Amino acid sequence: MKSPNILLIMTDQQRFDTLGCYGNDSIETSNLDWIASQGTVFHNAYTPSPSCVPARACLISGMNQWNTGILGMGAGQGPMGVGFKHTLPGELSKGGYHTKGIGKMHFFPQRALNGFHSTLLDESGRVEDPDFVSDYRKWFNKNKTGDYDIIDHGVNWNSWQARPYHAPEFLHPTNWTVNSSIEFLKERDPSKPFFLKVSFARPHSPYDAPDYYFNKYLSKDLPDKKLGAWSSIHDVPHERHCPDAWQGVRSDEEIHRARAGYYGSIDHIDQQLGRLFLHLRRNGEFDNTLIIFTSDHGDMLGDHNLWRKTYAYEGSAHIPFIVMLPKNMRGNMQRDVYEPVTLYDIMPTVLEVAGQSIPKTVDGLSVLPLIQDRDIKWRDYIHGEHCACYSAENEMQYLTDGKWKYIWYPRTGREQLFNLMEDPYECKDLVDDDSYKEELLQWRLNLIRELEPRDLGLTDGAELVCQAGRGPIISPNYKERMEKADFDWMEYKEASRWQSNIL
Repeated sequence: MKSPNILLIMTDQQRFDTLGCYGNDSIETSNLDWIASQGTVFHNAYTPSPSCVPARACLISGMNQWNTGILGMGAGQGPMGVGFKHTLPGELSKGGYHTKGIGKMHFFPQRALNGFHSTLLDESGRVEDPDFVSDYRKWFNKNKTGDYDIIDHGVNWNSWQARPYHAPEFLHPTNWTVNSSIEFLKERDPSKPFFLKVSFARPHSPYDAPDYYFNKYLSKDLPDKKLGAWSSIHDVPHERHCPDAWQGVRSDEEIHRARAGYYGSIDHIDQQLGRLFLHLRRNGEFDNTLIIFTSDHGDMLGDHNLWRKTYAYEGSAHIPFIVMLPKNMRGNMQRDVYEPVTLYDIMPTVLEVAGQSIPKTVDGLSVLPLIQDRDIKWRDYIHGEHCACYSAENEMQYLTDGKWKYIWYPRTGREQLFNLMEDPYECKDLVDDDSYKEELLQWRLNLIRELEPRDLGLTDGAELVCQAGRGPIISPNYKERMEKADFDWMEYKEASRWQSNIL
């Protein structure tokens, strides 16, 4: 039987509630909604660590964040690095697939392949290798129609500000990513099935959708920001004025404009994906292609007076996750799945669909049995975390099954508990409500069981232990992986024109 092609589509920083198939009536995502209608929507998908590098490391290796050794972007953590014993593109390459990564990989070194046969990179403004120039920037400079750069509109990579794209639409990185993907499909080895990872740089800020898409949403009613009584802790007047502020109260007009740019960027991605899907249909490959759509993490977009990611809250941690099986595998297919899934489930899913063995290093579970409604035992919840990043107090651990969310902050000892079925945007913190003492205790015990094997002083086996004033939480697995790869990233960093990671 002919092996299926694999198309893995990843957006950057797209929260779960920004697709029509997830119930959003304000946004137009007809192409992804069509894929969802032919496949399965996972309603409780969560990132294991809500920022770019740790989430992508989990996806590419199939390992959880502790075993990749990357617990976030910030205190005590390194870049993705190399030395994974097994990667998704590596296994598929060995299994006879022609593999290609296009767009944002966030690898380090940036030209590392991590199992791909080749990559074509758009790394936004990130320069971490000596003399690195992204493939997108080279193309942009060659084809631009005036004296301007890729973000000369003045909005930074992490800003809450928004405005329309400053250059002709054909130069936008979203267009380049799809154009490059179509070119690969035209030029690939036709004797092999393909694995193509299409990785967009948007809707990550800057919220700079082209004019048509930006103005389309600027004039529409969009969901308002969500605020709980507890959100006031992020009302910090002296911080809000920074154009890259991660917390602080912004005006309704500013939030609406940011959401217009963000929604417009997603609509733009969707329409460009329509071109990619049409190409697959025209060349007869569509029905024999596994399509997976997801994102690395979300974006708070002003909810609870927060921006960007690294938080356990729904806007930051809850992600879209859609799987469309090849046509010959869609028998007895479930349209909606509510079991909790995460990014390290993608590797075993792809390998099972491709008929390949799953390495023992993989921590994830194939979601194929859930799609096919097989009677299997599934995990009870997702355990996620992020190191200290914008603020030491924000270092967090979280658990969720999609119905409940428990969050613990090791630096302060603060806990939060939310009933997501009744309070889907976490506006009512139940941690001090005596009616939920049993639920709080059970979730706390669940986290103790997760953390106890790490033996880092986070728990004494009976209680969680606050780490105020202590050093960052670090996984020993990172150092071990780098040493096995014989790669010293600190030495490499000193030898290069390394810049700070763009979150």
